[in-house]
Amino acid sequence: MASEVVALLGGRGMLGRDVAAVCAARGHEVLVYDLPEFDITNESHLAQAVEAADVVINCAAYTNVDGAESHSELAQRVNGEAVGRLGQLARHSGKWVLHFSTDFVFDGTLDRPYVETDPPNPINEYGRSKLAGEVLLQESGCSHCLVRLEWTYGRHGQNFVTKLVERARTRESLCVVNDQVGSPTATTEVAKAVGDLLPQRSQGLYHFAGAEYVSRYDLAVFILERLGLSVELKPWRTSEHPAPAARPLNSRFDCRKIQPLLRESIAPWQGPLERFLREL
Repeated sequence: MASEVVALLGGRGMLGRDVAAVCAARGHEVLVYDLPEFDITNESHLAQAVEAADVVINCAAYTNVDGAESHSELAQRVNGEAVGRLGQLARHSGKWVLHFSTDFVFDGTLDRPYVETDPPNPINEYGRSKLAGEVLLQESGCSHCLVRLEWTYGRHGQNFVTKLVERARTRESLCVVNDQVGSPTATTEVAKAVGDLLPQRSQGLYHFAGAEYVSRYDLAVFILERLGLSVELKPWRTSEHPAPAARPLNSRFDCRKIQPLLRESIAPWQGPLERFLREL
């Protein structure tokens, strides 16, 4: 497919930087929009970005899960209302939108991996704001692809992996929950998937995550063993570690729907994580 002009919203964030790199490597012109000069809640900023490009990839989001409990209006403006406006602008100009959502739209009580048709039931303000964005984007009637992600990590931001490593280097013991299960997902792997979806103008809702599943505790064991860090790990249950925002215990995704759209099979989470740890 011919080179596209891509408006990348939130292009300097953890996910955005890796998406920008893949899009550029595949011959697309990437226009990066991010704070402070770009505000996704500003309709004129959004309109300029949509007008300037052939397609729009939205990596911009309010991602402070606990902070959303006390800043729910801000989370709704960024993750909900702004996404709806983006969809309306894209529909009027005939542009395709790729937008990202989260496993936090689910309550985590299902006894199997979640598929795209499972009914959402968010249990915190962050999840409610992201679900609002999904609904408003779909209602806008624009051409779009909506991809839910989970447990993402990358070089350009704070995440579970980097926080764990930082703490392990300064503490003798760490407590990690052992009843939250999901799939660590490298932003580099997400970016490759984006590169595959873009030329197809893929439509609809998809789940994407690293293949296979692991608990937060066993993930911590894996990380510390690979880095040779000697730290005592203490398992505990989510209920023993109160946080402002409730967390879903089951974040497992069934990713069979998106797989046929990708050039390669989705990699088990261990390989990308080992490569990431070697770069730290």
